[in-house]
Amino acid sequence: MSRTATLYIDGAARGNPGPAAYAVVLTSPGQPDIEQAQAIGTATNNIAEYTALIEGLSLAAQRGVQKLNIFSDSELVVRQMNGEYQVRSQELRKLHEKARRLWDQFEQVTIQHIPREQNQRADTLANQALDGTRDTSRHGQSGLLKLARTPSPTLASEEAIRAEAIRCLADAARHWASHGTTELAPEMVWDQLWSLLEEAGLLKKKAH
Repeated sequence: MSRTATLYIDGAARGNPGPAAYAVVLTSPGQPDIEQAQAIGTATNNIAEYTALIEGLSLAAQRGVQKLNIFSDSELVVRQMNGEYQVRSQELRKLHEKARRLWDQFEQVTIQHIPREQNQRADTLANQALDGTRDTSRHGQSGLLKLARTPSPTLASEEAIRAEAIRCLADAARHWASHGTTELAPEMVWDQLWSLLEEAGLLKKKAH
């Protein structure tokens, strides 16, 4: 019997419409957690929430998940996906249909509304993506976060980058201690750290 994965999703928009981002946190038994967040340009909050759902379903499908429990603080998305609300917006209808097609690929899916305070990790990631301090790879397998590009890092940003690098190494160490290096190769962690330093401009700076 396949075990059930858990997906927390959140979309954020500053203005309606305004700058928007989505975030997902996927937890699968026996595998490292994956956190994914990205700015999506100008959009409404509902579009951001649906984008989070679509990206989360896509990510779970890529990981081979068959049974999935989804948690969202968007009552609209939850009720529309559960068939309790009609989808009246033409723009949302397209996203709803795309989400439904992805949904139907799974053996079992549930979606449940939760208060925002119970969705803090996804909420924080979405807001960090809006602030430009977090941007995770859509296809990353390690779940390790990567800082957004910072052409001229200040001392404060260097400290944030250092903290991020330490967190990446700590996450990797915990995973290796529990699962070995099969799913999370050391080379993947090295590439992550190298990319973090390179995109922040620290490699070039240190070379001078």
